[in-house]
Amino acid sequence: MEPLRILMVATSHDELGATGRKTGLWLEGFAAPYYVFMEAGAIVTVASVEGGMPPIDPASLGEEIGPATHRFRTDPAAQTILNHTMEISHARAEEFHGVFYPGGHGPMWDLATDRSSSYLLSAFAEQGKCIGAVCHAPAALLHVRVHGISFLEGRTVTAFSNEEEKALGLMEEMPFLLEDVLRDSGAVYRKGRAFEPFVAVDRRLVTGQNPASSKPAALAFLESTQKRAVFD
Repeated sequence: MEPLRILMVATSHDELGATGRKTGLWLEGFAAPYYVFMEAGAIVTVASVEGGMPPIDPASLGEEIGPATHRFRTDPAAQTILNHTMEISHARAEEFHGVFYPGGHGPMWDLATDRSSSYLLSAFAEQGKCIGAVCHAPAALLHVRVHGISFLEGRTVTAFSNEEEKALGLMEEMPFLLEDVLRDSGAVYRKGRAFEPFVAVDRRLVTGQNPASSKPAALAFLESTQKRAVFD
């Protein structure tokens, strides 16, 4: 079987509401899935809303960074891939076996409303391919439609919870509360304990609740993608 071809899509937004603080991609949330896919022999392509280097949330570079982030910071090849993402409008679903959206707060402002992203995800869904999203990245699913119907309708999903947002003191800074909007969109929202790994799998959709869920969500996504690829 040919190697899996996986597309990862990152945010390009770097302002945390009106706080004056920077945000963007949560680095462990990218690095952990990236290494899961690479170690499985997948060919990984990275895109972002604007292309080029995605902004990295400074908080994800602090003292308590995860093992994948440590590895990434000493991996020039991985850094080059992330520093030179392609613009998402150039990505085509038919060229990949699956698409995975890593987290960070940035997606709440750009991927939640980006039309190129919504069209791309609709194409992946219509082709029966696997979709993964973690933390705030499930916001990218909000405007995805398949044959005129909301992709989220009736699907079990997880994402960064109101409880976790409140613990960070950011409920008033968010453009919307992701947990609430997912419920309002017809999804069946589920969550685990705050800041602990929790993954929801519904057919070929895999979602993770928070940064701690990045690796287990990537493993579940990989398994689903591998099973789907067998029948291609």
